[in-house]
Amino acid sequence: MAEKAKVAILISGRGSNMAALLYASKLPDAVYEVVLVAANDPQAEGLALAAAEGVPTFALSHKGMSRADHDAAMEQAARDAGADTIVLAGYMRILTDEFVKRWEGRMLNIHPSLLPKYPGLDTHQRAIDAGDSHGGVSVHLVTPELDAGEVLGQMRVAIREGETADSLATRVRFAEHQLYPRVLSDYLGREN
Repeated sequence: MAEKAKVAILISGRGSNMAALLYASKLPDAVYEVVLVAANDPQAEGLALAAAEGVPTFALSHKGMSRADHDAAMEQAARDAGADTIVLAGYMRILTDEFVKRWEGRMLNIHPSLLPKYPGLDTHQRAIDAGDSHGGVSVHLVTPELDAGEVLGQMRVAIREGETADSLATRVRFAEHQLYPRVLSDYLGREN
């Protein structure tokens, strides 16, 4: 079997997508392993989960740092861990173009809409307000333009009558947890 891809996951909060990716990496046929979970918030709940599962963690608050300096520290942590792929999982920071370009084709993100619809924030409310029949989730390659990289996979989630942004977000999160590990595995396994 080919050597597993080495993934660093960047988070900012509870890390539910990180957890889905981490547990999927423990399946017998996994093509990747998680070598680092890093956060821009030392209090991010996901760090404790990763540590409990034996995954190295790194945390550095971005407060008081330039974007470039913070990106450099996060990138160095990923390199030190041996990562060859960076996966953004609820990482609430816009990355510098230079960082993104260095990891071109090797950085993925998940976004809670059916891109190219609704890049940015408030995606669920925007889909409801537009009268869409479905919201959903997209996994895409990261490019310097926000939420504009090649879409690698999507999953549609029905918008029900009386839907709220919160109720839709809850169901979309289930879809995220199914889609992200599958798309990452397919993408990283494509060369094998």
